[in-house]
Amino acid sequence: MTVVIKLGTSNITYPTGNLNIRHMEKLVKVLSDLKNAGVKIVLVSSGAIAMGVGKLGLDRRPSDMPGKQAAAAVGQCELMYTYDKLFSEYNHTVAQVLLTGSDVENDDRRAHFVNTMTRLLDMDVLPIINENDTVSTEEIAVGDNDTLAAIVGCAIHADLVVLLSDIDGLYSADPRKDPDARLIETVEGEITPELEAMADQSGSGLAVGGMKTKLSAARMTMAAGIDMVIANGSNLENLYSILDGKDLIGTSFRSARRAGENREE
Repeated sequence: MTVVIKLGTSNITYPTGNLNIRHMEKLVKVLSDLKNAGVKIVLVSSGAIAMGVGKLGLDRRPSDMPGKQAAAAVGQCELMYTYDKLFSEYNHTVAQVLLTGSDVENDDRRAHFVNTMTRLLDMDVLPIINENDTVSTEEIAVGDNDTLAAIVGCAIHADLVVLLSDIDGLYSADPRKDPDARLIETVEGEITPELEAMADQSGSGLAVGGMKTKLSAARMTMAAGIDMVIANGSNLENLYSILDGKDLIGTSFRSARRAGENREE
């Protein structure tokens, strides 16, 4: 089983931009355990700019593009150093992969990317992917890591894409404002206009793009026959239940292919 797991910035850093050590250690332990069980994992990790802000001692995230790119350059080193150190304690090897939009839009470069990813997974390496924020501009940016995770999942024909965020899943309304908001546990087959309307109201305030980008990612994966799950990253042991497929955690988006299989059963 091959799984792409996306982490939001809030899942691994404090609002100060400094690393949430306890949470990151738990993350690495769970992912290492899943790898030990035979799951092939690709991690799409946010957090480079936030960690750069913390490392540089800045009082806020830069608003200008060169400032953001400088913070990303510093933070990416810190992020990968931490991942490498923690995963090595469980005898797992990681690889850094930085992408821009043009890397996945150009057929030749996309093919090279897929070949490299295939070889890394065959070598039992855990690839850690982020957008190359140091060089990305508006013209070549993917834009957000929800979309990046979906692109990667489709490119490598993953079995599942999991988006970990700071919200439990897709709600009928913003649960922080509406006490009657209900969690949508399962979406089958397609993203409807009604679901898109819900996303306009229920997005996460901390995630870039919020729930709309997550639905866009779901549309992409479902069209490719890949299931996707949105779940809260605060309890990382939920990953066991999600991969077991036994308990409904968060919101599950089942592709038309899988939805058809379920009906036949």
